[in-house]
Amino acid sequence: MSDLDVRAVGDSEYENWLRAVNIGFLSPPTPRDAQVQRNRRLDTEGSSRLIGAFDGERCVATLRSFPQEVTAVGGAFVPANAVSGATVSPTHRRQGLLTRMLSRDLAAAKERGDVVATLIAAEYPIYGRYGFGPATWAAKWTVEVPRTGLDPRWAGPVDGGRIELVDGAEVRKLGPELHERFRAGRPGAVSRTAAWWEVATGALPARPDWTEPFQAVYRSASGEVEGLVSYRCEHAWPGNQPGDTIVVDWLLAVTPAAERALWHFLCSIDWVTEVRSDGRAPDDLLPHLLPDPRAARVTEHTDWLWLRILDVVRALEARTYEAAGAVVLEVSDRDGPAGGRFRLEASEAGASCTPTSESADLALGVGELGTVWLGGESFVRLAALGRVREEREGAARKADALFRSPGLPWCPDLF
Repeated sequence: MSDLDVRAVGDSEYENWLRAVNIGFLSPPTPRDAQVQRNRRLDTEGSSRLIGAFDGERCVATLRSFPQEVTAVGGAFVPANAVSGATVSPTHRRQGLLTRMLSRDLAAAKERGDVVATLIAAEYPIYGRYGFGPATWAAKWTVEVPRTGLDPRWAGPVDGGRIELVDGAEVRKLGPELHERFRAGRPGAVSRTAAWWEVATGALPARPDWTEPFQAVYRSASGEVEGLVSYRCEHAWPGNQPGDTIVVDWLLAVTPAAERALWHFLCSIDWVTEVRSDGRAPDDLLPHLLPDPRAARVTEHTDWLWLRILDVVRALEARTYEAAGAVVLEVSDRDGPAGGRFRLEASEAGASCTPTSESADLALGVGELGTVWLGGESFVRLAALGRVREEREGAARKADALFRSPGLPWCPDLF
């Protein structure tokens, strides 16, 4: 282990590093030219920070992080360190390489002034050891179109709005501004770069199996863009009858009218008997936008965005609270930057958080604080699971009254 060098990756080592990424994710090891070109541009434009562990000249472990913003409850954009591309080659497991890379990356993030770190966990048990906790969840729905109760003669929105099919260039023009409006109103949403839209629409060199999706925009009666959807079709003709499936890549809407119109549009396409959603918020409107909500069933429900608090004071002051009150939290963060005892005072005018020597009301780990920060989990539930300890009777219920959010947090992005 002493011979393994963990360091920032130089430009000349990029393909070596990318090969290790492919090996770690069980993809064909040698990067294709298109993959190198695409990923190098994404990493350059996204200001990525690349770390590798090297055994001699060979890269055997990888980690990538980049600047991001996460929407807190109340709409504030909080600076985050997004972690991705974490791999260890199968020949070098259990040698502490992930710990060394992640410790280095999180220390640098704290030094830069990032408030939180984020990631999408490929495996559940790993990242709790580093202070991350699941903070958003996602549900995928399958809609049986013949059972929806929708009028098969549906010819468009009845609210004066309209739906138009658009190409990738139009999505790149309309999408970024719509997404900015969307993420301002959804705790857990994350920022997107211009390159994200180029990848999603095929403008950047894509994977060999990439195919152009269909894309549609919803405009309100006034002509304002309020929703976008990207979708694909899986063809099937069982018994010489049409039985196609629409698979939604992503759907963004900033009004219920746009959301309703886009789902009804997808369910009205000729030949389509099934619609599969992308990963939606657990409290998504989708099933209840149908005359018969039972036509939509959850086919997958999973944790999604994981979050690690780096600065407790700034994190708790960045969000809003549903009630006025105060709570003292004892936060444990072994070998991390977020441990201590903090007094949170919340009111309609805002929140203040300060280190304190007062007796704690609740004791919890930094991972549990990340889990409740966006309002998607309950102190009472975590106390029942033994992950939060009440030092004062009734404190968990009191904290829930402060931290709850009007809607569940949702992160529609994979990174």
